[in-house]
Amino acid sequence: MKLFKTAVMICGLAVLGALAAPPAQAAPWDRKTVFTFSGPVEIPGVHLAGWGVLPAGTYVFKILDSQSDRHIVQIFNKDETQIYATILAIPNFRLKATDKTVMTFRERPAGQPEALRAWFYPGRQWGEEFVCPKAKALEIAKATNMPVLFTPAELPMEVTEPVKTTDAPVVVELRRAPIMAITPAGEEVQLAQVEPTTLPATASGLWMWALIGFVALLGAMLLQPKAKPVR
Repeated sequence: MKLFKTAVMICGLAVLGALAAPPAQAAPWDRKTVFTFSGPVEIPGVHLAGWGVLPAGTYVFKILDSQSDRHIVQIFNKDETQIYATILAIPNFRLKATDKTVMTFRERPAGQPEALRAWFYPGRQWGEEFVCPKAKALEIAKATNMPVLFTPAELPMEVTEPVKTTDAPVVVELRRAPIMAITPAGEEVQLAQVEPTTLPATASGLWMWALIGFVALLGAMLLQPKAKPVR
C-alpha cells in the first residue's frame, strides 16, 4: 500500500508539472519560410495567370489555412506584396528533420523546369506534399513514371486576382476537394495506396503523462478504505 501511495503521489506531481510547464516553443502557425530558387520552378495548384513557372529568385511560403489532414499553402514574392499561388497540400513524412528548409522536386525531361513536390519547415518531420490539378498530375506522372497526387475537383489552374482570404471561393473548394493519386498509366487510385495514413501527432507527451497521473489519482480515491464510524 505504501508503494502504491508513493506511485500515486509521483503521478500527481506529473499532473501538476504538466499543467504548470510552459508550452514548448513552436514554429509560427503560418510557418513563414523565405526560400531562394537557383533556377525556374514549376508550381502546382491554383496560380496567378502567367505564373505557372516561377523564375529563379527569392520567394516566401506561408500556410493560409490549416486542417488536420490538409493545409493550404501560398507562395509570395520576396516582399510579400504579391501572391503567386494557392496550393492544396497534405502531410508528408521524412525520417529525419533538419535545421534548414527543404524543398523537394520531381524530375522533368531535359530543358523543362523542375516541378515543386514538397516543402519541409526546419525542425519538423512532417512537411507539405503539394496536390496538382488532374491534367498536370497526369503529365508529371508520365514524365517521372511515378504516381502523383491530384484532386478531381473542378478547380481553376489560373486566377486573374490573387487569393487573399480563407473564405475565398477557391479556398473553400480546396478545403473539401477530394484527393487521389494518378499513375503513369492514367489509373486513378486511392490516396492510401500511395501515401502513409498516419498523420502527425498534435498533442504533447506531457499531456499523456498528465492523463496517466489523473487516472492514478482517481484510482487511489476509489480504492482508499472508508473510515470506520466512531462508536
